[in-house]
Amino acid sequence: MVNTNLKLRFKPVSHSWVALHPQPKGVIQFVAGAFFGTFAPMLFYRHLLQSLFEQGYTIILLPFNFTFDHYVEAGFLMREQYEILPELVRMASVEGYDYEAYLNDKNFSWIGHSLGCKYISLLEGFTALPPEPQDREKFIRNLLSSTSNESQIKSVIADINILVEELKRKIVEDQKLIYTYVGRKVTINSVFIRGQVSILLAPDISDTASAIRPQFLADIIDNLGWGVKPTPKETKNLIKDSGLFNIMGLVCFRSDKIAKSTCEWFTKILKKPPQEFLATLEGGHLKPLGIQLGKNVINIFDKPLLESVQDRNRGFEHHVIQLLEELKKESK
Repeated sequence: MVNTNLKLRFKPVSHSWVALHPQPKGVIQFVAGAFFGTFAPMLFYRHLLQSLFEQGYTIILLPFNFTFDHYVEAGFLMREQYEILPELVRMASVEGYDYEAYLNDKNFSWIGHSLGCKYISLLEGFTALPPEPQDREKFIRNLLSSTSNESQIKSVIADINILVEELKRKIVEDQKLIYTYVGRKVTINSVFIRGQVSILLAPDISDTASAIRPQFLADIIDNLGWGVKPTPKETKNLIKDSGLFNIMGLVCFRSDKIAKSTCEWFTKILKKPPQEFLATLEGGHLKPLGIQLGKNVINIFDKPLLESVQDRNRGFEHHVIQLLEELKKESK
């Protein structure tokens, strides 16, 4: 049952913001788009986040820094999940809230918008990395051999090996902490996000030119080896080679020129997700933004500027919620 009387209140936890639900059926980790993901996502995406919260989800807003090294930022997001997990249990216990949903990582889901979707895609792609270091190196070399030089490949291998070992240590720490707090065991099914539902809203697997204008300056940065890593081609290869992305939902917008090519790549080249997990809606790239004022939702970045709550929900939020519920059934 939806509780519309719940107040969405975020508290800082680690580097993120958490809105704790009193009786959560799951957790949504939200990664916003560029700029909006760095500056006050709890304001810009307020109506969407409130709608998800009212459905019974604890919300975690995961920030990221402006950087061209998206490997590093994806790793940061994964570290944040393990920093926040024991805190969710501790905070819920102190408040007298239910914490059962936090004791199995399959109850954690991801929703991303724009560039945030790239980070989620990297995390899911990392899930396919072989557990043994030698096999992992072979996988990464095959992935990057046609797009990166030897120095770059070695750097990625080293960084990912460090990340994997660090996450393994964090899992052990989390299990000990949670047992100390509530005397319960937590089930963690994967170092990365295997078995966790993801929804990509207007995904933008961006290149250097998306962040730097004019084009010739972006070309210079790329030629110097300082551009976006992984490149769009490398990211798509990782997604394709992983063989995963089976519990992913995709939301595209008809007037969206920014995410158009990425949406078409998912649906026409990768041929995922299946039709029942794909929604093509009215609006532009920034449709997910919006703040409720009285009985209306205002979004200064998209048209219409002002919509009734009912029209807005019917055109967007209801589709996201329905996708989430259907994907959760699929993941069981």
